[in-house]
Amino acid sequence: MRSAKDPALAAVLSLLVPGVGQFYTGHWVWGIFWLIVTPGLWLGSGGLLGWICHILAALQANAQAKR
Repeated sequence: MRSAKDPALAAVLSLLVPGVGQFYTGHWVWGIFWLIVTPGLWLGSGGLLGWICHILAALQANAQAKR
């Protein structure tokens, strides 16, 4: 059983660096996914999709910490 994780902290971590909140909650595959995909979208879209990835990663980390 996983120990309780703070959803707000998980969201802030992933908002700062997408994937770190997922690592905090123990979801390693998702963390690696966000660490790889986000920089690619930052570069490929001139920044627009990078921000969207930051927000989606934060929302996902928050939800994962609540489970």
